[in-house]
Amino acid sequence: MEKIREIIAYKNYFEDFLIEQPIKVQNKIFKILEAIETLERIPTNYLKLIAGTNGLYEARIQLGTDIWRVFCFFDSGKLVILLNGFQKKTQKTPGQEILKASKLMKQYYESKRKH
Repeated sequence: MEKIREIIAYKNYFEDFLIEQPIKVQNKIFKILEAIETLERIPTNYLKLIAGTNGLYEARIQLGTDIWRVFCFFDSGKLVILLNGFQKKTQKTPGQEILKASKLMKQYYESKRKH
């Protein structure tokens, strides 16, 4: 399949989250990321804009009744930047996780401006 988008991870946040997950979960995460890279229109059950944020999205991973989220955002249209991830235990995405992702997104743009 041809890639429409490129996915990169910002610093080591995504990797740190990924290596803590069971292999089945890792495989599911990679499947979702592959869909984000290759599908023209990404279904919202895979990727959803988080309301009230400045362009922050969550990639949505589900295995059975377990749910994980990986925060990301788009840079220059076709580049997807992965941030932190977590296992979701509650109905709502915890505010501190969104806050952390928003801070990382800000850091990304600040470091980009400096170069």
